[in-house]
Amino acid sequence: MSDTAKKNAIGVMSGLSKDGSGLDIVSDFGLGCCQVVSWDMTLCKSDVAHAVRKRAADKGVRITALWAGVPGPANWNFSRGPVTLGLVPAEFRWARIEALKRWADFAVEMGAPAIVTHCGFLPENMTDEGFEPLCVAIDQVARHCDKLGIGFWFETGQETPVTLLRYIETVGLGNLGINLDPANLLMYGRGNPIDALEVFGKHVRCIHAKDGRVPTNGMHLGPEVKVGEGMVRYPEFIRRLLEIGFAGDLIIEREISGDQQKKDIAATVRYLETLLSAAVGPKE
Repeated sequence: MSDTAKKNAIGVMSGLSKDGSGLDIVSDFGLGCCQVVSWDMTLCKSDVAHAVRKRAADKGVRITALWAGVPGPANWNFSRGPVTLGLVPAEFRWARIEALKRWADFAVEMGAPAIVTHCGFLPENMTDEGFEPLCVAIDQVARHCDKLGIGFWFETGQETPVTLLRYIETVGLGNLGINLDPANLLMYGRGNPIDALEVFGKHVRCIHAKDGRVPTNGMHLGPEVKVGEGMVRYPEFIRRLLEIGFAGDLIIEREISGDQQKKDIAATVRYLETLLSAAVGPKE
């Protein structure tokens, strides 16, 4: 089951659990890797990390990263999102920096090579009074991760591609990377994922295989849909990813629940396998 040396491996999101049983979803779909996600700081403990690491070893599952949630309010919309998400709101910033540092420590114990999070609706204007403090905040988390030997990856969506590139270049640390969620760029109305690869492609470390559509009004995000049924244009997206040398993982994320989620994930595995084979071409 292990895909340790496999290039462009397909995986799935896995919830963090005390005994590591959240990893069982990986083998349920016949996959070998996953990205673990949690917003529950009560699980950020050594015994949980060791349980997950053992379960991963027993199951032959490679953990590609830890998606790290932070304390405080989180509103996934255009009205309250800019003042509640990520490191942007000053009143929650210190606590969230400390939380991300704790998650980084946990990730090392769990065996993950990076942490991922949304940094929020980052100011685009470099003269904005929030620009420099946010660079400092990102630097603090990234430096802590760097000391631990792991990456700090931005989840895309709430900022334009060039804005994200600007923060990476301004902070300038080598362990900064991008967890590219192409659907988020569309759902937040921030950019075209294929064009975005021309902007920040060299910094992309992992992909969230998710699909979506652009907003049709100014108040609500665009909808998330099954991969292949949205506006990402996956055949072209996968082809361009490989052309620029992307060698990371494709982690399926389907933000619904129940039987339909399982059906959609299984269908997405088959779809991505077909696209990857077509993009690589026949072996000589």
